[in-house]
Amino acid sequence: MREYFIKTVRIGFSKWNKADLNFASQLWGEEEVTRFICSTGKFTKEEIANRLNTEIRNDELYHIQYWPIFELSTDELIGCCGIRSYKSEKHSYELGFHLRKKYWGQGYALEAAKAAIDYSFHILNAKKLYAGHHPENKASEKLLKKLGFQFIGKEFYIPTGLYHPLYEMVNRFNYGK
Repeated sequence: MREYFIKTVRIGFSKWNKADLNFASQLWGEEEVTRFICSTGKFTKEEIANRLNTEIRNDELYHIQYWPIFELSTDELIGCCGIRSYKSEKHSYELGFHLRKKYWGQGYALEAAKAAIDYSFHILNAKKLYAGHHPENKASEKLLKKLGFQFIGKEFYIPTGLYHPLYEMVNRFNYGK
């Protein structure tokens, strides 16, 4: 049984650990998931292990990661959703989410992203959140706009070798300030 530090109606947010290679492989081993996040369109086993280790390191160093998210009713891995530091801007983070294909189109990305945004502004006192998506990923574009992100330009994304649309959300409430 996993521990969840955030819960929504249907989702539990946990933390990646070294024993999660199987879960990481379920998620980042799906070409439908990785086709928009790397130049080759799929991760090798080594790249999956490296991605898992990166998330674990992000938690150890910064207490944030693209956390694994699970369906509360089944304890099945949905994917990941969370934040990472954005460049060198203090109190600014990048929001990201990757869902397994079987969970697409069911509102899980919206539910998870709202929880990660709330956590970022209320718990971490973030001033800004950034998010981007592959230029061909229209579902992510639609979701970011629905969440209230504003388009601010394009940014070169090294893993795909492309310029990705970039969005921003400012904490209008200044929690904790």
